[in-house]
Amino acid sequence: MKEEYFKWYSPYVNRDVEMLVFGHAGYPVILFPTSMGSFHENRDMGLIGSAHWFIEQGLVQIFCPDSNDKQSFYNKGVHPHQRIQNHVGYDKMICHDIVERVRLNTSMAKVAVAGCSFGGYHAANFAFRHPGYVSHMFSMSGAFDIRNFMDRYNHDDIFYNSPLEYLPGLQDYELWNMGIILGTSNWDICFDANLKLHEALKQKNVNHWLDVRQDKQHDWPVWKEMFPHYLSTIKFD
Repeated sequence: MKEEYFKWYSPYVNRDVEMLVFGHAGYPVILFPTSMGSFHENRDMGLIGSAHWFIEQGLVQIFCPDSNDKQSFYNKGVHPHQRIQNHVGYDKMICHDIVERVRLNTSMAKVAVAGCSFGGYHAANFAFRHPGYVSHMFSMSGAFDIRNFMDRYNHDDIFYNSPLEYLPGLQDYELWNMGIILGTSNWDICFDANLKLHEALKQKNVNHWLDVRQDKQHDWPVWKEMFPHYLSTIKFD
C-alpha cells in the first residue's frame, strides 16, 4: 500500500501542516482525525488498515491531514472569538490547500469526507458548508455541537460552523445529491447527537442513512467495521 508524507506552510492556519496520503489512485477521501489527533492517528489506530482492500485496488486514495483542535476548540488560552477564527482558518486550509488541489490534479469533481468522533463533526461541518465539493459524508460516532467550546460567546462564525443550527436554513441543491451516512451505536456516547442530526436531515427530506450498530462502544473497533462498509457505498467508475 503506497504511503506518502507531505508537509507545507499554510497561511490559513499560520503554521506548518502535515498529511499522509494512502493509495496510488482512486476516489479521493479526506479522513479527519479525532479530537486533537495527529495526521498519523488513523493509520496508527488501524482505520487505514481496515480499508486496505479499497486502497490496494486503486478504488480510493485517502488523505489524512492534521487536526487544528489544539489551536481552536480546545485552546482555552485564547478568547472564544479567536478559537472560532482559528477553526475558520482550518476550514479554509482543508478547502483550498487540499480539496481544491485534489480536484485540480485529478478528474474528480468532488471528494468524500469522513471522520470518527470529533472527526465526524469536521466531516459533517465541511460537507454541509461546502456541498458542491462533497459527494459523500461518512460520520462515525460524530458529535455536532460546538457551543460547549465557546463559553457562551455568540458570533455568526459559531452559528455557521454548528451543523444543527445552520442546516435547517441550508438550501444548496447539492445537499440533496450527497451520500450521507451517520454511523453510531445504541451504546455510543454520541448516540443522541446523531439522532438530532438525523432528525434535522429528515425534516429537510435529505436522503441519508442512520446506521445504528448494537451494543458497540464509542471506540476504534466499531469504526473499523464501519469505514470499509461505508466506502463500499461509493459508486466506483
